[in-house]
Amino acid sequence: MCRLFALTSRDPVSPMLAIDALNVMKEGHDGSGVGLYLSGLGGPFGEMRESPILSGIFTEAGLGRLDEYMEGRGFKPKRSVLFMPKSAPPTGTPRRGTYAAIAYEPPAAWADMSDDERGGLLVRTRLGLRAEGERTGDMMAFSLWPDTIMIKEVGDPLEMGSYLELGREELHARRILAQGRQNTNYAINLYACHPFFIEGISTMTNGENTAFVPIREYLMSRGVEGYSGYQSDSEVFTHIAHFATRKLGLNIRAYKHVITPLSDDEMRTHQDREFLVSLKRSCRKLIIDGPNCVIGCLPDGTMFMVQDRKKLRPGVVGGNPQTGIFAFSSEICGLNAAIPDRDRSKDFQPMHLDTAIVGPDCREVVQCSQNDPLPLQR
Repeated sequence: MCRLFALTSRDPVSPMLAIDALNVMKEGHDGSGVGLYLSGLGGPFGEMRESPILSGIFTEAGLGRLDEYMEGRGFKPKRSVLFMPKSAPPTGTPRRGTYAAIAYEPPAAWADMSDDERGGLLVRTRLGLRAEGERTGDMMAFSLWPDTIMIKEVGDPLEMGSYLELGREELHARRILAQGRQNTNYAINLYACHPFFIEGISTMTNGENTAFVPIREYLMSRGVEGYSGYQSDSEVFTHIAHFATRKLGLNIRAYKHVITPLSDDEMRTHQDREFLVSLKRSCRKLIIDGPNCVIGCLPDGTMFMVQDRKKLRPGVVGGNPQTGIFAFSSEICGLNAAIPDRDRSKDFQPMHLDTAIVGPDCREVVQCSQNDPLPLQR
């Protein structure tokens, strides 16, 4: 198994808080990799929230080809944080080149585009960079989106935190997803490392999605840019969240009704039975098989956790509304390490019907059950 840890805070905090929590939970993961999703950025990027930020790893030649590729599409670099480690990498970690986060001034046509058109442009540009990098081996592009940085690498999370100097102020963020384990179901590939991302939505998963193939095929048949390139069976959880909220226009509380719908008997007396029956029928190919615990973050900064019906992967949510910091953790010990000064009686461990939600205001853990009336719209 791997271990997951996420923080949501009113003020930017260091990613090392999440890395340290992963280290406390080290007995539950193999220390083979780390992945980070950062949004609600502080530092220099916090002053340019509308500018798309490219996150990736590049060789010297790759940086040159990146400049040519982006300039050819009308993107002009605005601010960059480039980090090339000077020390030797930890054992098992390749020496890659430059870890980059580059904010861009978008093309002139950007001002006349709708939000959907802008999103499509950024997705196409990122996928193009990924394809170029897979062809030449000198570029990896993890995300291209405003107010977003993603970092992925092979190696022990705590060692990676030191090696990549992840405590730097430029990387402080209000929302952090961190996963401690490289993909071990397939060949080692950084694109298989959680968290995953599409158009402002990111998720990470502890578990195994045995329904991966039919879900992948259904998603790829939707004609949605970005539903491609699956290197991990868990990436579909991100795309299902995108499909449910962005394409179907549902509230995140409906996400669980898509991936783990109620049984016919459970729906019989539900207030929203007619809608839920229709949703289950139309999205039946998106039903997951577990065990899985999923933690995710939405474009507005809402963070959530769900379990599947097998409930065989741990998860707990808690925090301190006075300090404005909450955490989603695979284990209580990770939560204790990051937020020791909380009211522990208010910790919540979601069961198989539950969704735990913390809004961007970081005031409380909202507990939702699939038995509750459903606010359908976002």
